[in-house]
Amino acid sequence: MEGMLSEQLLIASCSLLGMMILATAMLKGWQGWLALKERELNLRTMPMEIEGGVREGAARIELADLKERIRKLEAIANGVDL
Repeated sequence: MEGMLSEQLLIASCSLLGMMILATAMLKGWQGWLALKERELNLRTMPMEIEGGVREGAARIELADLKERIRKLEAIANGVDL
């Protein structure tokens, strides 16, 4: 009877230890997944910046200015006097 009790105690202890190891590994994985999702959300919510820290509105103005310059250069290349 006593040998049977110690065998059951050993099995129970090993099972408990295994469950603790599994729970710890799963918790680490969960925390890593949450950190990944947090980084993804931060990347989505950050305002997109274009070339040298310029935000969208200023970038549109710069783009319009560049298009105007290109138009003028094309006119000069074609010999049209502005």
